[in-house]
Amino acid sequence: MSHPATRLAGAAGTLVLAMGLLAACAPDPGTETPGPSASGSATSSPDSTATPTPTPTSSAAARVEIPDDCRAILSAAVLAELDGVPLNDPAFGPSGPQADGSLICVWGDPAADTTSLVTTLSYMSRGPALDMLNALVADEGFTCYTPDEGTRCEKTWQNESYPVTDGRTLYWRDDVLIDSRYSNLAPSGYTAAIVASLFG
Repeated sequence: MSHPATRLAGAAGTLVLAMGLLAACAPDPGTETPGPSASGSATSSPDSTATPTPTPTSSAAARVEIPDDCRAILSAAVLAELDGVPLNDPAFGPSGPQADGSLICVWGDPAADTTSLVTTLSYMSRGPALDMLNALVADEGFTCYTPDEGTRCEKTWQNESYPVTDGRTLYWRDDVLIDSRYSNLAPSGYTAAIVASLFG
């Protein structure tokens, strides 16, 4: 059986990144990301259906540290949009810093029927990241492009029970994956703020 990257290249084209860093993702319906949105709108680059093919980073590059504070990774503007939304309520399960070095940030009110935003920051090397992103493109119809020296893949869909938009956005760069799943909660500039916080 052919590798997903080879299998998809003919149909969607190969998305080759410039040498250097790659990036992970999270929702924001602003300029850099087509993330979650109650209206269901999403923007994507011209090569958004291309197969992701991350380029390995230099071995001399310092490892990006995943923070342990969900608020610290966001800008003041994004935090203002999330004002009043509970963070890491125990009702949603594990959240905050994890034993494996990852960080889970759960924005949402457990009393709400659907509105929530869950972001996981974790370490993932190039091979597994490429396999996962290729599978999302091939099997689930995600679109991918390459903003801010990283690879971003995303998809939105209509919530099955409520008139709101659900979705998932992933952004991989420098062996760090930002994976956000959301429903009816789309702070503008969310992903861009996390990327800026992690990678400068």
